[in-house]
Amino acid sequence: MTDDHVRIFDTTLRDGEQSPGCTMTLEEKLEVARQLARLGVDIIECGFPAASPGDWAAVHQIAREIGTEDGPTIAALARANKDDIERAWTAIQPAAKKRIHTFISTSDIHIEHQLRSTREAVLHKAREMVRFARSLCPDIEFSPMDASRSDPEYMYLVLAAAIEEGATTLNIPDTVGYATPEEYGALITGIRQHVPGADRIILSTHCHDDLGLAVANSLAGVRAGARQIECTINGIGERAGNASLEEVVMALHTRESFFRTRTRINTQELARSSRMVSTFIGVPVPPNKAVVGANAFAHESGIHQDGILKNRLTYEIMNAETVGLEGNALVLGKHSGRHAFRKHVEELGYQLNDDDLQQVFVRFKDLCDKKKFVDDRDIEALIAGETQHTPEIYTLEHVQYNSGLGMIPTATIRLQGPDGTVHTDSAHGTGPVDAIYKAINRIVQRPNELMEFSINAITEGLDAVAEVTVRIREQGAPENGEARTTEQPRRPQVYSGYGVNTDTIVAAAEAYMGALNKMLAARQERLKAEAAAYAAGYNQNAPLYAVDVFGTDAS
Repeated sequence: MTDDHVRIFDTTLRDGEQSPGCTMTLEEKLEVARQLARLGVDIIECGFPAASPGDWAAVHQIAREIGTEDGPTIAALARANKDDIERAWTAIQPAAKKRIHTFISTSDIHIEHQLRSTREAVLHKAREMVRFARSLCPDIEFSPMDASRSDPEYMYLVLAAAIEEGATTLNIPDTVGYATPEEYGALITGIRQHVPGADRIILSTHCHDDLGLAVANSLAGVRAGARQIECTINGIGERAGNASLEEVVMALHTRESFFRTRTRINTQELARSSRMVSTFIGVPVPPNKAVVGANAFAHESGIHQDGILKNRLTYEIMNAETVGLEGNALVLGKHSGRHAFRKHVEELGYQLNDDDLQQVFVRFKDLCDKKKFVDDRDIEALIAGETQHTPEIYTLEHVQYNSGLGMIPTATIRLQGPDGTVHTDSAHGTGPVDAIYKAINRIVQRPNELMEFSINAITEGLDAVAEVTVRIREQGAPENGEARTTEQPRRPQVYSGYGVNTDTIVAAAEAYMGALNKMLAARQERLKAEAAAYAAGYNQNAPLYAVDVFGTDAS
């Protein structure tokens, strides 16, 4: 392809969500999909429908709501087998523009040790399954997994077969992040030169960051002729993650004269997209993160500051406004009405229902009484805190704590349980947060391990709103009587929670309750699904679907 349009294929909701602890609820996935549409991505890969009924439902709902005629293409991932492909096809049915993305490994190490197959069988399977997928959908993407460690001559044969059977996009994964930019660029060049029909289709990059080269490899692929980049918001994904969407987009934007290509991304939505995903998955953006980190446009060195004051071009190659990081001025106050507040929230890009808007508006008014200045960052934090869409199995009603030098930190907690019963308990700990969490645990009585605790100030000043994110890991084996669809022990899941408050300790309590409620809700849904599968006569010894489809396993 010779066009200068680089298509942005976002896989935050598929590959990105596979990161431990990055699981999102259906409502959160929908909100991210809406934001990706505002961002202007060309393709949203929103799940792996064969992985679970929940994944299928999420893809189907996103296809119905986001897959409009003028919206992005909606893609679903499928292994190279008919069941997966049919599942993907039914999930994306409501979308106006649909894509099936199917894959099979082509490296000898995967063929021998993972697939336990042969080159001939893999070639036949790739041809057969691309043909089957094309019989259902006109837009087919094919990936030779572990391409960067495959024998090029053999991979050319597989890719040529895929094109013959109707593949419209060939994605070349650096599955384990092994390639260097020179090697990856040469890989794309070799495909263009040696695969018949490669000039008629789109070549795509899918690079992992195990050696910190995902963005560099993706850009090397573009230089070599690739016209699609598969990437994720904040670079989240398996192991060390994927190519970062905001980094590849701004590299192409800033160095357009070098790459001679462009994207259709609305760059001013990059910072908001980054904050939204970070909030939902409970993984803070590092301050030194390129493009969207807190320090990305900060200058402390005296030499740098002097240059910036004279001419920003001396030490900045991008404007903060270009990625949506500046321009947050005081726009509303405690005398602002609900109508004006709704209008401003919509201008920020959020569509809230009446209940969510009312909750955010109440907290906004409360914040105006506590803070002298309230800006867009505060409002976005309030929206994130009130629209987590986590079922409130337990509701936090009261938090009281005592702590100080020479005192034993103590906390009293009041929760409303799922049956409406109010529970009150107290505990002491090494600090106020520890005491609060122990008191909550005494009521909820679901064992878990606190994996991460992070506090950030949303804005500047002593009256800054605090945002707290926590990640907890479920502990303990399934209880007696729980239905199981496999004899293998279930891997402990990690759940994130988010709290925002001018009182840091209260924010910590809100975040912990959010994570606990996610864990409890996931357990309820899991039990329902497993009981239904057991009642339907599913094979209890069947292996669980693996989720690392572009990582180390796809069994």
